[in-house]
Amino acid sequence: MHIQTRNLQKSDYPDLKEAMIESYSGIGGDYWEKSKIHKLIGLFPEGQFCVEVDEKVVAVALAIRIKYDDFGDNHTYYEITGGYSFSTHDDEGDYLYGIEVFVHPGYRDLRLGRRLYDARKELCEQLNLKGILAGGRIPNYAKFSNEMSPREYIGKVRQKEIYDPTLSFQLSNDFHVKKVLRGYLPGDTESKEFATLLEWNNIYYVDEKKKKPHTDSIIRLGVVQWQMRHFPTLESFYDQVKFFVDVVSDYKADFLVLPEFFNTPLMVAFNDLPEPQAIRKLAEYTEGVRDRLAELAIAYNVNIVGGSMPLVDDDGRLYNVAYLCRRDGSWEEYRKIHITPNEVKHYGMVGGYEIKAFDTDCGRIGMVICYDVEFPELGRILADQGMQILFVPFLTDTQNGYYRVRNCAQARAIENECYVVISGCVGNLPNVPNMDINYAQSAVFTPSDFQFPNNAIKAESTTNTEMVLITDVDLSLLKELHEYGSVQTLKDRRTDLYDVKVKKLTKKSGERKEEPQNSPLAPVPVVVVAD
Repeated sequence: MHIQTRNLQKSDYPDLKEAMIESYSGIGGDYWEKSKIHKLIGLFPEGQFCVEVDEKVVAVALAIRIKYDDFGDNHTYYEITGGYSFSTHDDEGDYLYGIEVFVHPGYRDLRLGRRLYDARKELCEQLNLKGILAGGRIPNYAKFSNEMSPREYIGKVRQKEIYDPTLSFQLSNDFHVKKVLRGYLPGDTESKEFATLLEWNNIYYVDEKKKKPHTDSIIRLGVVQWQMRHFPTLESFYDQVKFFVDVVSDYKADFLVLPEFFNTPLMVAFNDLPEPQAIRKLAEYTEGVRDRLAELAIAYNVNIVGGSMPLVDDDGRLYNVAYLCRRDGSWEEYRKIHITPNEVKHYGMVGGYEIKAFDTDCGRIGMVICYDVEFPELGRILADQGMQILFVPFLTDTQNGYYRVRNCAQARAIENECYVVISGCVGNLPNVPNMDINYAQSAVFTPSDFQFPNNAIKAESTTNTEMVLITDVDLSLLKELHEYGSVQTLKDRRTDLYDVKVKKLTKKSGERKEEPQNSPLAPVPVVVVAD
């Protein structure tokens, strides 16, 4: 047996007529006239598909392209086909509309309908259409019409309490029911003239009017595993940063990622001061380093996740801050939410108050710093804000600390259906208290499903060696996972039982109250008392 899916040809009409008569024998054996089929092929040849078994056409799918806003959700088959003339076909249409699918009864055990649907989906993606629409018969409804409404019937088919040969098949092919249509196809007694308006969404659709300059779904990451070393001058420190930016730019990377506290070698100039004072002196460099990173981002055309650095605000509070310096010249900051006992004890740091995903020309990203990644709530909130890549600059001195960060980062990738990038420091730093030894293996983690590596690790560096990890991630695979994954962790959450919410302070009372996750956040100071 030889099976082939291809575009329908005018010479296929005799086989089409035979298969259609057999398929619709239950409602009179209607079939399309030759002139109609020839006209349809002439109007939209790439939209007409058939399956050939041993050189005989036994399954057919016919479609037109329409501007759906011209019709809306209330229409009949007669209207959508322009009175069967196909005058409604529009080469600039934004949806593929399925007007016919049938399989010869003698070949239905071969699952040929799925091949036709797959061909339609592939065409929809190639043409960059919003999706596929169709009016679907519900041929078993006549058996239940005295017991339940069409809506109830559809619900039971969806729950698999009732089998409908057409609707069950469509639901299994990722279509969803938008609406119940009345009088859609007069004479369809099996469906009592009801139909389902079905839709399949093209997750790869790009709105050309809203398209951003960078549209490739493949994003290249340059992850720096930074060697701690002494720098004789501030400019020599900048030279080292510039070296890495230059390197990843040569590889046309979209992001460069630096580790947490990558600038602490500069603190050696203050080693005669107590640690809380020394870190505040280091913070005096932070805005200058940020500005230099912003300049490099523009000059080398790469988005820079600037590790993290200490920052003192106008009220004298000390934060651990990461910067996103976009290649268009703009920048954003994230202040570490969860402060480690070590940061409190040695530096008197306090936690930040804002959880926010950031837009870039390469998708929506999130930033958390080291210890933050061990709190799953942050990743979940960012995922609900549309995060696709989570960047985690970190600094760990021991293997125990490193594996806490690593294992939690891997969990965040799986549970939030995103990529997670960790970037750490390696080597020793004598004469800088609390920064003397460092352990790291930087990596890029993925969700765990067929689209990704079996171990859910896209790439990882050599342990405790200065290097740059260059790797590509595909954002389109995240869309596939979200829609068609073996498990769908974001969709399958039991929000009827639990939820993760952000809190903010009310201006009048200072009391915290719950807010929807996507609402603007007011500052929530985290007060930490240092030993």
